[in-house]
Amino acid sequence: MHGVSREFGGRGRTTTALDGVDIAVHEGRSVGIVGESGAGKSTLLRLLLGLDTPTSGQVSYRGQTLDRRDRALLKRFRREVQVVLQDPRSSLDPRMTVAQIVAEPLQSLRIGADQRERSARVDEVLGWVGLDADARRKYPAQFSGGQRQRIAIARALAPSPKVLVGDEPVSALDVSVRQQIMELLARLRTELGLTLVLVSHDVAIVGQLCEETVVLRGGRVEEAGQTRQVLTRPTSPYTRALLDAVPTLG
Repeated sequence: MHGVSREFGGRGRTTTALDGVDIAVHEGRSVGIVGESGAGKSTLLRLLLGLDTPTSGQVSYRGQTLDRRDRALLKRFRREVQVVLQDPRSSLDPRMTVAQIVAEPLQSLRIGADQRERSARVDEVLGWVGLDADARRKYPAQFSGGQRQRIAIARALAPSPKVLVGDEPVSALDVSVRQQIMELLARLRTELGLTLVLVSHDVAIVGQLCEETVVLRGGRVEEAGQTRQVLTRPTSPYTRALLDAVPTLG
């Protein structure tokens, strides 16, 4: 995205959620977007997913401006860019079986020649996330929080995306489970050649999973660069304050 601003309101009362934001996500790379509550992360996420339109500036995908009126582009974009949301308890329909949940994007995007092919794809992606085929007949309530997030990841992987976007994908999980899911995401990214975009308030998680980091503050990019550089030699006092707030043992 280039020069992206997003304003809300009208009649003289306008709130600026994003102001002149420039972010580049290169194919095969992992980028973390961090910031406190109110930094503009949620607004940025909606723009990245093509769910909203900027007030000014441009959001592009593979060299094309992301225009919500362009149905052909949006169809390709929806197939190639998938998201894993924060809380699997709310993102998974409790009335659907795991097989139905994972197959949902295949059906909506018309992927797979028939039901048999889609069913085989469901089994394949469930295996990728560490769930056996027996899981397909069960419902979300029959699983732990970590297992439900694995189901959500399997659903995102089903249409063979090129980009995986994580919206606080481990923040709703117990501490003991977070590391397992982070390791799973790291492994899948490497094995499948995914581009990863991770939106989080947790600097430590971004530091573990992402090669590049963008720090948002008040709707603007405060600092950006290689994660090692940003987290070990930050140039911004705000970034240093975020790092100082990370709890440590000892």
